[in-house]
Amino acid sequence: MKKAYEFCIDDYRELISEYAPCMNDFLYVFDIKNDIYCISEPAMDRFAIPATTFTNVEETHITFVYPDDQNMLQEDLHQIVSGAKDWHDITYRWLGRDGQPIWINCRGRSIRNEKGEPAFLIGCINEVGKRSLADNVSGLLESTAIKENWEQFSQNFPKGFMLRIGIDDFKVINEKAGIDYGDYVLRGVADCAVQALMPGQDVYRVVSDEFMIVDNNGGTEQDAGALYRRIRNLIDTFIRNNNYESVFTVSGGIIIGEDMEGMSYNDIMKISQFALNEAKLRGKNQAYCFSAEDYTAFLRRHSILEDMRKSISLGFEGFDVYFQPIIRVGSPTLYAAESLMRYKTSEGEMISPVEFIPILEESGLIIPVGRWVLGRALSMCRECQKTYPEFKVSVNLSYIQILKSDVYDEIVRTLEQYELKPESLIVELTESGYVETTPAVMKLWGRLREYGVMIAIDDFGTGYSNLQSISNMMPNIVKLDRGFTVKALKNSYEHTLMTHIIQLVHSIDLKICVEGVETGEELAEIEKLSADCIQGYYYGRPCCREEFFEKFVTE
Repeated sequence: MKKAYEFCIDDYRELISEYAPCMNDFLYVFDIKNDIYCISEPAMDRFAIPATTFTNVEETHITFVYPDDQNMLQEDLHQIVSGAKDWHDITYRWLGRDGQPIWINCRGRSIRNEKGEPAFLIGCINEVGKRSLADNVSGLLESTAIKENWEQFSQNFPKGFMLRIGIDDFKVINEKAGIDYGDYVLRGVADCAVQALMPGQDVYRVVSDEFMIVDNNGGTEQDAGALYRRIRNLIDTFIRNNNYESVFTVSGGIIIGEDMEGMSYNDIMKISQFALNEAKLRGKNQAYCFSAEDYTAFLRRHSILEDMRKSISLGFEGFDVYFQPIIRVGSPTLYAAESLMRYKTSEGEMISPVEFIPILEESGLIIPVGRWVLGRALSMCRECQKTYPEFKVSVNLSYIQILKSDVYDEIVRTLEQYELKPESLIVELTESGYVETTPAVMKLWGRLREYGVMIAIDDFGTGYSNLQSISNMMPNIVKLDRGFTVKALKNSYEHTLMTHIIQLVHSIDLKICVEGVETGEELAEIEKLSADCIQGYYYGRPCCREEFFEKFVTE
C-alpha cells in the first residue's frame, strides 16, 4: 500500500473529485515541492479563485485572500513549508465571486516524505458564517433546509400554507432570566410546535426566536389559524408547568399557498416576515394572514421613507413649506400664517401630509425636517414683519420632536437667529389631546410660556379636545375645528354651545380662531359670534412663500 507521501498531485486530485460530492466542505491539497494547489470543483462557484488547480501558490493566494489577512496566511504557510509545524488551522477571509469577503476556517496536515521534508499539505476549508442545516438549541432543522427543498415545497402551491411563529418580546426573557433559560424557552416552544403539527406538516427554526411551519396537506387559512391556536394553548400549558417563571406570548404570520405561487424562497421569507411583524404591530398574541394590499401599502411607505431620506441628505430637496393666512375679524388684515409642510417625491408625486407625516414621525426624520420647517417659517415671518410688524407664524410640533430632541433650545436659537421676539411664534401640537398632559409636553409648554412663545390648542371641539385642555395647557389661542363650526351654523343647540365657549375663552383673556371658513355666509355668522381670527379657504388656501407674499403682504 502506498504511503501518503508517495502519492502525486494527480492521485490527490482524483481523491478530491471522488469525495467532494459527499461533503459540504471544500477539500484541497498543496504540493509543496512542485508548488501546485488543487481544490474541490464547487469552490469555483463560491470563491474568486482562478482555477481548481493553479501554481505559484503563495502569489496566487494573494489575488483572492482578503488584504488584511494576507500576512497571517503567508506567515503560517512559511512555517508549514519550512517544516517548523505540521498542522495548519487558521480562520481568515477569502474573496467571493462578487468580491465580498467570506470567513473561512482552513485546516490541514503536512505530509512529510521519507527524508522528513514537507511534501504535501492536505485538508479542508469550511465557511465559518454559513448557515447550518440544523439547530441544536431547538432540535429543529434550520430554514436552510426549506431553501434547499424549495422546489419540492412549491410544487404544492396554490394549496397549503406557511405559518411563521415568533415569541413576543423574547429579549425580555433573556434579560430577566438569562440566556440559558432563553434557550430552554426556545426548546419548549419548538416542542409545542411539533406537538401541534398534523401529518404532512413540518416545523423549522428560521432565526432567533422565530419558527416556520410548512403545510403540505393543502391546508386553508382557517387550518393555519387553528394550528396557531393549538400552539398557543400548548405554550400556555408549558408556562403553567414551569410555575410561571416566565410568562410570554407568541404571534403568527400566515401565508396561504395562492399568495406564494410563483415566488422564490427569498420572496417567501420577506412576506412571511412582513406577516409576522404585522401581527406584532397589531397588538401581539395573535395571527395575521398576509394581504397583498397591506404589503403594497407597506412597500409604498418604505419607498416614501427612502425617498425622504434621500431628499433630506440633498438639503431637503422635495420638501416645501406652504402658508395659510389667519385674518383678523372685523378688519380683514393679516394677523398670522400657519406653516404647513408639503412633500414631492423625486418622481414628482405630491404626497399628502396625512400620509408622509406619520412616516416622518415613525422613522424619527420629523426631527431634522421639523427643524428645517421652523427655520423656513421664522425666515418668512421676519420678512412679513417688515410690512406687518406684529405678524406671527404658527408652527406645528410633533410629539416625537418634544420627546427626542432639544426642541426648546432649537426654538430659542432660531428666534434669535432671525432677531424675532418670542411672541412672533405660535406653537401647535400635531397629535390629539391625549398627549397634552404628558410630563414632556407640560414641561415644554411651561418653558415656552415663560419665554414668551404663544401656544395654540388646535382642532378644539373634536376628538380628545375639551375644556380640560384649556386648563392643562393654558394656551394663548384656541382654534375651533371646522367640523364643530359647521354644526354650530346649522344647529341651534351647537350654536348656543359655540357662543358660550367663545364667551368663556374671552373671559380668561384668550383669543379664538375659527378654522375652515369657506363662504361669505359662514364668515358673516362667525363675525356675529365675536371670534378674533378666521382661517379658511374663504381668505386663502395654503400656498408657497412667493405666492403668499404676492397675495397677502406686498402692497
